[in-house]
Amino acid sequence: MTFPPCPRKVLAAAVAALLAAGGALAAADARADRTHIAVAANFTTAAKRIAAAFAADTGHEAVLSFGSTGKLYAQIANGAPFQAFLAADAGRPRKAEAEGLAVPGTRFTYATGKIVLYSTDPALVDRDGTVIGNSDAFARLAIANPKTAPYGVAAVEAMTRLGVHDRVRGQIVRGDNIAQTYQFVATGNAQLGFVALSQVIGEDTGSRWVVPGDLHAPIRQDAVLLRAGADSAAARAFLDYLAGAKARAIIERHGYGIE
Repeated sequence: MTFPPCPRKVLAAAVAALLAAGGALAAADARADRTHIAVAANFTTAAKRIAAAFAADTGHEAVLSFGSTGKLYAQIANGAPFQAFLAADAGRPRKAEAEGLAVPGTRFTYATGKIVLYSTDPALVDRDGTVIGNSDAFARLAIANPKTAPYGVAAVEAMTRLGVHDRVRGQIVRGDNIAQTYQFVATGNAQLGFVALSQVIGEDTGSRWVVPGDLHAPIRQDAVLLRAGADSAAARAFLDYLAGAKARAIIERHGYGIE
């Protein structure tokens, strides 16, 4: 004859199972963490996709804050609790190391940027970009503020080497960052502008000219682990992921070069 299990044994087994399940969940929670990342505005779309893949693959959450590199650096210098910094240049991460704001030896180039002369008017920008020398063809030209945004620096350098900067100086409108610069063009407040290739690579409307790299200094975008993230497993994991194959493929699909 088979007797039913003792109620006490059944209860004990159930409690043990619940404790084991709870322990597994607690261990998973301990492994999962959240990290706060400062990200240059030009890298917005790519960063969001990388963060989503990072969460799916690691369980960690990357909370992203976007802005111009100069303004993000000022926030970091004033104590903003970012744990890693994805800049639009190499200079600010290097400066963060020099000023003790970043962990030495953690800086690397995660992408190289490209600028493009862009207009929503499909007939305005010719394939050689010569419209930039015809100031009568447009009323306003948008660029990112070169004081805070490396893409703005590149735009000024390109126009200077083309010999047109002084000619169009009075028509230039400046966005706080490359995202706002793109909005100036997209909304028609500026007839054309120098934006990041990553912002228009998926569009098949308008007209554009990809600026040759020899017209401006390379836009090397560096990442660095900040002091606030020195003990964060999630922050270190995010930077490792950023340098990995899956993130690099996302970066290239969004119009950036990889060194």
